[in-house]
Amino acid sequence: MDITRVDSSGAVAGNGDEAFTQLRLGIWGYCVDLSSGWTCFKTGHGYSLTFTNAQNAEVTIGSSWTRGLAVLPVACCVAFIALLLSISQHITITLVASLVSFLAALLTLIAFAINIALFAYVKHELGTLNINETTITGPGFWLTFVSLLLLILAGCTVCFGRRRDRMAGANNNSYQLNGPKTGFLSRFGRN
Repeated sequence: MDITRVDSSGAVAGNGDEAFTQLRLGIWGYCVDLSSGWTCFKTGHGYSLTFTNAQNAEVTIGSSWTRGLAVLPVACCVAFIALLLSISQHITITLVASLVSFLAALLTLIAFAINIALFAYVKHELGTLNINETTITGPGFWLTFVSLLLLILAGCTVCFGRRRDRMAGANNNSYQLNGPKTGFLSRFGRN
């Protein structure tokens, strides 16, 4: 899943000397669409990429901008653990599932902020090359956003579901031990 997409007609990415038509920045690497077809580079965690234009001006997207993308798989694993915990009917495990879901939401929020920062930085840096380019968000960007919303909803659902189950046994007369309902002043009268 790519986070950021760049459509261009005049930039060269990486070590090649051929201009690309589309570039996709993902979590573990990037892919470029050259005239010979798609070429993907699985460079691993925290890759860097250099762009050049026809005038040999260079812009580098450093590894410090892509290193944070590793938070996405971590957030996915924590969300999966929350899913497994939410299957349980035990009260304590249900509470832990809610807390783990909120932890996954926090990690996803951090990952989404990293996605926004990467997108904005790539857009800004490629804008300085004076090339005909369009930088847009990729599907991974939007899946992170939707995951964030769903994880927050999941954590709240578990909390509210637990409250509903607890309140199901309660009724309006649960404070009375026995006998008919009487008014407040009747407590002070003689029996």
